[in-house]
Amino acid sequence: MPALECFKAIEQRPGRADQLRFWCEYWIILVLLVMFDDIAGVLISNIPMYYELKLAFLVYLWYPKTRGTDIVYETFLQPLVMQYQPNIEARLQYLRANAGDILVFYLKNFTERGYDLFLRAMEYIRSQASRGSRSRSFFSFRGDRNERPSFPDDYAVGGDRRDGGRHRRPRSGY
Repeated sequence: MPALECFKAIEQRPGRADQLRFWCEYWIILVLLVMFDDIAGVLISNIPMYYELKLAFLVYLWYPKTRGTDIVYETFLQPLVMQYQPNIEARLQYLRANAGDILVFYLKNFTERGYDLFLRAMEYIRSQASRGSRSRSFFSFRGDRNERPSFPDDYAVGGDRRDGGRHRRPRSGY
């Protein structure tokens, strides 16, 4: 519903600036709610009826008779953003100017840590393989058949697993 109404407000350009402003305010509030939910979601999702309250708040925001978006935006969001707007813009300008350097730093850091993690994983796998565990011989294609664990359905009907003569059923269909 909100996406459709926003689309209609954009497409009906002449005389619908109030609708466009309303839906832009709605989407700003919604983005902030989603960010807050991602950050604090684990803590606040344990509140009883959290999801029902969240749904009711979203309906309150976009329902035309309540105009909750106008109230929330003008009462809480606009004064808060206006107070910190110079600081926010200075930080965004710094990020724009140094985006390349920041990206190179994080990519270099990621590749170095990823390479170290890969080497540690390979060392762990090698140490597990050299231990000669029973699971290794079970999953090995080159292991001796006598080392392979046996299962009751591997033996012929009437055969005793405890006796020395193990008679295997012929495998068919392979």
